[in-house]
Amino acid sequence: MNTPIYDTPADYPRALGDKLSLGTSAYFAVRFIGMLAGNRKLARTGQFDTATWASRSMDIFHLIENCGGRFHIEGMDFIDQSKKPVVFISNHMGMLETMVFPGLIASRREVTFVVKDSLISHPLFGPVMQARSPITVERKDPIKDFKRVMSMGAEKLQQGISVVVFPQSQRVVTFDPKAFNTLGIKLAKKAGVPVVPIAIKTDFWKNGKWIKDIGHLDRRLPIHIRFGKPMEIDGPGKKEHQLIIDFISRSLQEWRVG
Repeated sequence: MNTPIYDTPADYPRALGDKLSLGTSAYFAVRFIGMLAGNRKLARTGQFDTATWASRSMDIFHLIENCGGRFHIEGMDFIDQSKKPVVFISNHMGMLETMVFPGLIASRREVTFVVKDSLISHPLFGPVMQARSPITVERKDPIKDFKRVMSMGAEKLQQGISVVVFPQSQRVVTFDPKAFNTLGIKLAKKAGVPVVPIAIKTDFWKNGKWIKDIGHLDRRLPIHIRFGKPMEIDGPGKKEHQLIIDFISRSLQEWRVG
């Protein structure tokens, strides 16, 4: 994707298997798990570099389109506009953004994520996450997690690796500014790099009732991803934090009305 904007074509072909699934997510789930298993195998044999990560992420992106997902992506030119590494700061709804961000971002610049440490030991995700050297947090001791992100995050940024931060403590469809912490802002300020806001609406792929990562697909809902312009942190960062909240809130309101 070399253009700033991408919209899934209206006539994008549906996979026959998805059509035959009669509105369920059975075909998607089987294909998705198969892709994860393939990624796991590559990661365990040391073959999961940045290019592979981005390519495999785009395979999942197109699987979503094959199963009725319709992407509307804006601002991709902002991903690599800064010559410095950046801190990407996004709201967090579900598994979809975690799976497709590498295809959108890692195809343009080196990047890693701040993730829960439980993902490192996950039977499917674990080897892949380990291969990408994420910054892990426990979500038990906020002070310990903060120090870890500040230390490891600054180190990654100094190495030229951008960092994706989801400031919400969990995946939620409803955006609550009060639950959106300043971790990403503080990391960017410490490292002296810009922040890039990301607003997403990815409730097309629901969180699962029995298996959280593999939920129902609501084919009526469009998928929105919007990247904002890089911002340098000036002063304590309160202004930039509010600008990011406003960017996400405004985007979500626009998409609800639209």
